[in-house]
Amino acid sequence: MNNDINKTIKTDTARLLGERKICVVIPTYNNAGTVTDVIRRTLQQCRDVIVVNDGSTDGTGEQLRQITGITLVENKKNEGKGTALKRGLQKALEMGFAYAITLDADGQHYPEDIPRLLEGNIQHPGAIIIGKRKLEGVIRSGGSKFANAFSNFWFCVQTLHYLPDTQSGYRLYPLHKLHILPLLTSRYEAELELLVTSSWNGVKIVSVPVNVYYPPHEERVSHFRPGPDFSRIFVLNTFLCLLAFVWGYPFYILRALHTLFRTVFAILIYLLGLCTIMPFALVYVPMAKLTGTSKKPLYTILHGYGKMVTWLLPVISCKVTIYNEYGEDFGKPAIITCNHQSHLDLMIILGLARNIIFLTNDRVYNNPFYGYVLRHAAYYPVSMGYEKLRTKVKDLTDRGFSIAIFPEGTRSRDGNIGKFYNGAYQLAEDLELDILPLILYGAGRAQCKDCKYMNMSPIELHIGKKVAPAEQKLFGESVLSRAKGFRKYYISRLTEISNRIEQHV
Repeated sequence: MNNDINKTIKTDTARLLGERKICVVIPTYNNAGTVTDVIRRTLQQCRDVIVVNDGSTDGTGEQLRQITGITLVENKKNEGKGTALKRGLQKALEMGFAYAITLDADGQHYPEDIPRLLEGNIQHPGAIIIGKRKLEGVIRSGGSKFANAFSNFWFCVQTLHYLPDTQSGYRLYPLHKLHILPLLTSRYEAELELLVTSSWNGVKIVSVPVNVYYPPHEERVSHFRPGPDFSRIFVLNTFLCLLAFVWGYPFYILRALHTLFRTVFAILIYLLGLCTIMPFALVYVPMAKLTGTSKKPLYTILHGYGKMVTWLLPVISCKVTIYNEYGEDFGKPAIITCNHQSHLDLMIILGLARNIIFLTNDRVYNNPFYGYVLRHAAYYPVSMGYEKLRTKVKDLTDRGFSIAIFPEGTRSRDGNIGKFYNGAYQLAEDLELDILPLILYGAGRAQCKDCKYMNMSPIELHIGKKVAPAEQKLFGESVLSRAKGFRKYYISRLTEISNRIEQHV
């Protein structure tokens, strides 16, 4: 195997597959020479394996009945790969799985590459993940090369998307999104049919590199019938091309318009906030300075803006759910920490209470649009230095404010939790303040760092249990080790939330 492609992903693959409700489906027909080894190696990666025996006549069935730890589905006669796939995927749905990885029983696919498809699922939940076979240097027939190029070309025509290996059967499917499954055709063309119709329905398709093994020509077992199967593929492609004009393309246009609407709506909400808060701040803040009036109305408006954004987010992207399991009322000042995913984070947290103030970076503090408001609302930049910042924070907490800090410093590009800096935990120790952890999921998918548009994504904010000063050492004796301990806690909680939500994304 190519070691560069087959680098081991450092995770407990079987455990993660189970948590994300992912099984493996292996259709087989007359693969007596390879199927036992393929299943054995697959069981080393995944505990849940469904094998579909499609009417084998070479002893494959007898071998399968002797293997423990698998779910066996048997067709009385050979009905084709499409039918075998359908039976296997339907069985996976019946058993409560959210995703299914399919691989061939002829030894072409390496079960050891399952972690690569798992990683693709973690990065792109709800997407179809295709194992792009490493075909460079592999001896293939001219017919095989033509069939792959032919399939790639027509897939691009039918979906307006390019994939480098549409014929790879090594895939991960989101089972709840396979709406065409009951109507799936019975032979090889079924795999192309699944890709095209899923793309039309808005399912993202992602390729990841995998290894491939082609045995010597005389050892290969192939059930592909060039004449009949090419004819079926030609008929299917003709039908799909016609259907693309009446179904596929119109749906692409509708989704593009929906995305445009979400993005424009988000910009309008942002402008509405500026038009509401800025005039008030420009008039009220100077007057408050002259008259000694309280700045509480400014915090009330900032809180109201955050609540408005949270209330309107379902129109933009998806429902926002806030879980307050411990009944936190934000009455007692604390250091609030949260993982950082997008610009939406600040708005959602602002909507929780009026007495929350953020520590910011210089870019936000000096922003030409809303920097003025933040500076006069006592949002301080972390760059001012720890000693000065500690004095400012103490003054704010003495006045009843909680201080919100993103320990990562900057928002993540991929939603994963980065390094935690120890400033928040040093402040909590020096000022003897509780730490209130917030765990945010989905904001980075709704508004990813490099995207120019809003995506559909569920958003959840979990308000954790306050950690008193005496309990903070349970996360680490020193402040540095404490930051690492809290980071592990956040990763564990975010993984738990992700696994639950992404089974249905």
